[in-house]
Amino acid sequence: MTLELKTLSLQSAAQEKADLLLVLVPQAEAGQQQEPKTQAAENEGAAALRQLLQQAQQGGDFEPAKLGNQLALYSVAQVAARKVLLLGVAQARPAQLCKAIEGAAAQLRQKGVKKAVVLALGDAAQDDAAVQALARALSAAAYCYRHTKPSEPEVSLQKIVLGVASKARAQAAFEQALGVAAGIALARELGNLPANHATPTRLAQAARELAKAKGISVKVHAQRELERLKMGAFLAVAQGSAQPPQLIELHYQGAPKTQPPVVLVGKGVTFDTGGISIKPAAGMDEMKFDMCGAASVLGVFQALARLQPRINVVGLVPATENMPGGKAVKPGDVVTSMSGQTIEVLNTDAEGRLILCDALSYAARFKPSAVIDIATLTGACVIALGGVRSGVFASDDALAQALLQAGEAAQDLGWRMPLDDDYGQGLKSAFADMANVAGREAGAVTAAKFLQKFAGDWPWAHLDIAGTAWKSGNAKGATGRPVGLLMHYLLGLATAQAAEAAPQRKPASPGGQASKAGKKPAKSPSKARTAAKRT
Repeated sequence: MTLELKTLSLQSAAQEKADLLLVLVPQAEAGQQQEPKTQAAENEGAAALRQLLQQAQQGGDFEPAKLGNQLALYSVAQVAARKVLLLGVAQARPAQLCKAIEGAAAQLRQKGVKKAVVLALGDAAQDDAAVQALARALSAAAYCYRHTKPSEPEVSLQKIVLGVASKARAQAAFEQALGVAAGIALARELGNLPANHATPTRLAQAARELAKAKGISVKVHAQRELERLKMGAFLAVAQGSAQPPQLIELHYQGAPKTQPPVVLVGKGVTFDTGGISIKPAAGMDEMKFDMCGAASVLGVFQALARLQPRINVVGLVPATENMPGGKAVKPGDVVTSMSGQTIEVLNTDAEGRLILCDALSYAARFKPSAVIDIATLTGACVIALGGVRSGVFASDDALAQALLQAGEAAQDLGWRMPLDDDYGQGLKSAFADMANVAGREAGAVTAAKFLQKFAGDWPWAHLDIAGTAWKSGNAKGATGRPVGLLMHYLLGLATAQAAEAAPQRKPASPGGQASKAGKKPAKSPSKARTAAKRT
């Protein structure tokens, strides 16, 4: 499916030949002119659409103030599209636009709809954030999983035209959204694959496919290399499975090599039985989604390949199964992590932190500007935040704020969680430097405190996506989160770094010559602020 941006008004949209014309109507626009033209200047199609809007609202058949309200009509006179769908988008905020499109996805995916025209009215037609939200939502609406379900009918939709007030003005925002949407789609597809199709080896293959793009390189470390690196915690989880573990290392270089990279670490447990501390049978099939942190890292690299921002990024994916085999790690075993710290494994179902801690130690060799790990880590985070917001834990206030703002911009929300030192007291062990679990209380926080012990001195954040990475029920499947949040963070950082690197114009001296007597340059404000706020 292709998504095209086009300058469209109500008049030109009425002339677009399509199977579906989807008109996004904010409450302020119902029955009003999209742009200040006289009624006489309208063509017959635009007049027909405007009359339709007015009559539908007056008759109570269509309420644009009610988010997601729909009214479908066929063969509207003077309108080229076969079917017209009016869709209420309330105040047309980006989040509302996403929800409205999600609700109308069935209309876009109907059999026989090959071309759809989506017309944004009012502010949504000229706001960059709204255009990006629409592009991402329309891309998501067209997604269809068929890898292991060939009986699933293919979506007939081949093209969506998104009509805005000015294509030239919105093009950059639109292209950015398409790049992010491509990353989200890959993360969804990998997350939805059954565990026998998404093994650690298959994830490594997916990473190698990404390396065909400009600026991306990949290394895959197999078991022998993991042993050489002394990744005892990671290997302890892997030893119960017949599937060989893989540490997947991706590099994207969009900036000079001297620029420190952001390191993303994604939990890649391709199936989690719980190990010897085995999970209940009910719902265990959903533990194929326990690699959604890894899928999101690969999705980010897909988006980086499309957008080519001026930034350096390293991705680390420790990938393994957690199985109760004859060689599996047992409760009470003590393992030695790559950092040299020993860990008493009290619960083998707290395996994600064991593979992540070695990857965090490995991240130190890149001298990163920041490290962010992403993991479906704890059920406790699901209880705390549900499926709306991901848990954001951070050692650095500036990093936390940047991630939260990126989530707001991407409609991929996060919520900052505490990291008080007192929460770490429960991790004490009588037989090792630490235990891998604390008590029942504040489980999401104590898991983050465990990871913090391996996070080094750089700014570090942990995203617990256990509640947001996939949906259950009728809408069952991976969501692709938090690719949107991560990409908006990285793109914002790339813009900020480019601004800092740009040469500053020196003020002229009173005599007209550039002053040669200068002081030592001050620390970058953003770096100083980050250092001051680090906790």
